[in-house]
Amino acid sequence: MSHARAEQRVRKAGLVPVVALPTPTIALPLAEALLGGALDVIEITFRTEGAAQAISDIRNHLPEMLVGAGTITSPEQVLAAADAGAQFAVAPGFNEAVVAAADEAGLPFWPGVATPSEIETALATGHRFLKYFPAEAMGGATTIEALLGPYRHLGIEFIPTGGINAELAPSYWQVAGIAAIGGSWIAAKQLLIDEAWTQIEHLTRTAVAAHAAATNETN
Repeated sequence: MSHARAEQRVRKAGLVPVVALPTPTIALPLAEALLGGALDVIEITFRTEGAAQAISDIRNHLPEMLVGAGTITSPEQVLAAADAGAQFAVAPGFNEAVVAAADEAGLPFWPGVATPSEIETALATGHRFLKYFPAEAMGGATTIEALLGPYRHLGIEFIPTGGINAELAPSYWQVAGIAAIGGSWIAAKQLLIDEAWTQIEHLTRTAVAAHAAATNETN
């Protein structure tokens, strides 16, 4: 998948569930619950064992789902994600070796930034679609809006992640330059352990509706 197409689909969704799977065996029912709630994007983090297997399973059985790899912190993880069929990858920070590995693999890659210097490093390497982490700890939507001021005209877009929940999400969606938000509340750890697919589908549908309402208010 091209970089532009992956970015376009994430913008349209407005929300990327950031998921740390306790076991890869629940990847398919989780993805089905998200699709049932009208969301076709998921980020499987490399924080737990079996992330690559989970990505492969979803890609093979649910081709309509856009599947990304998260918490990518080494070139080896880049290769594992690409081999598993990941359609994009995300990192919490900016690591030049990881960026280079993703570029070489042709994998759409969105490094993490939190400061103007990191944004300018990203710009210098041709990256304008960026994770912003940790969003709430760094000041939330207000800080991001201010930070975008000097860079928005250069094409910078953010996917803020970290501490965002259902109540805070609309304040991010209303900021021009925020392409989508990353959040774990839709598929939180306990929900995954409990295999609460109906509840996850409901949370997803509610979030999708909230995104539509928030973006319509700003159009």
